[in-house]
Amino acid sequence: MDPLRVLFISAEAVPFVKVGGLADVAGSLPKALRALQEAPDVRLAVPLYGQINRKGLDLELVADFTIPHDYGPMPTRVYLTQVDDLPVYLMEGPPINPRDPIYSHDARENGAKFTFFSLAALELPRYIDWQPHVLHAHDWHTAPAVYCVASNRKGEDDYYDQLATLLTVHNLPFLGVGAGPSMGAFGLEAASGSPLPDWAEHMPLPLGLLTADHINAVSPGYAAEMLTPEFSSNLHDFLASRKDTLSGILNGLDVERWDPAIDAALHKNFDEDSLNDRTENKLSLQSELSFGANTRIPLLAIISRMDHQKGIDIALQGLKQIADKPWRAVILGTGAPHIEDEARQLSRDFPDKVRVIVDFDRALARRIYAGSDALLIPSRYEPCGLTQMIAMRYGSVPIARATGGLKDTIIDHDADEVEGNGFLFDEATPEALVDAIGRAMDVFHDQRRWRAIQRHGMKRDFSWGKSAGEYYNLYKSLVERKK
Repeated sequence: MDPLRVLFISAEAVPFVKVGGLADVAGSLPKALRALQEAPDVRLAVPLYGQINRKGLDLELVADFTIPHDYGPMPTRVYLTQVDDLPVYLMEGPPINPRDPIYSHDARENGAKFTFFSLAALELPRYIDWQPHVLHAHDWHTAPAVYCVASNRKGEDDYYDQLATLLTVHNLPFLGVGAGPSMGAFGLEAASGSPLPDWAEHMPLPLGLLTADHINAVSPGYAAEMLTPEFSSNLHDFLASRKDTLSGILNGLDVERWDPAIDAALHKNFDEDSLNDRTENKLSLQSELSFGANTRIPLLAIISRMDHQKGIDIALQGLKQIADKPWRAVILGTGAPHIEDEARQLSRDFPDKVRVIVDFDRALARRIYAGSDALLIPSRYEPCGLTQMIAMRYGSVPIARATGGLKDTIIDHDADEVEGNGFLFDEATPEALVDAIGRAMDVFHDQRRWRAIQRHGMKRDFSWGKSAGEYYNLYKSLVERKK
């Protein structure tokens, strides 16, 4: 029997280009799928941005065609390369301007770029003699491809009629606002009179949600939250109508890439059976941050984009409230200028307690995961989150808001001392965070119990294997529905 064939399309993917967590999923999940015993034939398509370094890539031109547009046909060139035996197609054309940022501040520019990419990726199989069974799209950037398939299912083209579509939602509030005119120029008109609210009938993500054969979120918790008024981006009534074709599959973690036993960025490698060696990383990190050596004072950490979603303001206010307690904190990240300024001000107010690095130094992030005692994750919402998985793998205990993928991966120690691997709080307030920090610090001073929490987290299997199997089963069910 021929293997199941899946075309995986994403606006970003490691190792080519990374802006957010989408890149980690798009770079890791296809490889995990191909590693399954009953491996599907998965192939990945990504835009060929100017930021991608072509020098180290073996690129083969495999297709040259055009995409219809109101201003005339758009020339498209497609290059094939391989990453760990995964075929990757890099798409090139006029809307993907090599001088532009990956995500522009101009909504129409983004709309043109990603509508072009979506349609070019969808057209590619016709030119490489490869018929996918499933189109797997991600977020608003590639939702136009899903909408295009549905718009062309008219019994006239077996390619569209037989192609099942899956749309994965990584971050629902990013709807693709302002992309409607660009979609129209490529022949994708608004869905007037559809079950969508009028204001959403021309936006890429809602149109994808309307027409995908199945929708999945990047965690079961986020799938459930998407059906609530608070987390639905004003689409809760519409999404309720699709609840039977909405599910959640938890993202995995590339455990080979994130392994404290072999991580070259660390002062000393360790695993769950050598936590004394982990202490050496805390001492080294304290020295690097110009803190005096002290293993008895808890070292808290934040490694995050600094924006409203991530709740960094909640953490900054919370730390102020416990300034009289013994703790230290390191904050690493970039984002909204006013939040960066607030973080810097906290370090000026408490120079013996707080270090702020407004940067994203990947090696330093690894040393912070390995040397901090706890990681603060006060997100207002978190579709999945990888930072808590990395923290647990490196022995840093997560203190997080119980939302989305955070509550799917973190077991509160106070609720379950046998399996607990972190501390959760419900309300997105500084007071709730402070209470959770207090509960964690009570346990921190009992090193036997604290190390048990660390080991619970370090032993948890966050690899992609289980999730890849769930995706494969979902693909098979979609193909069966098409028969």
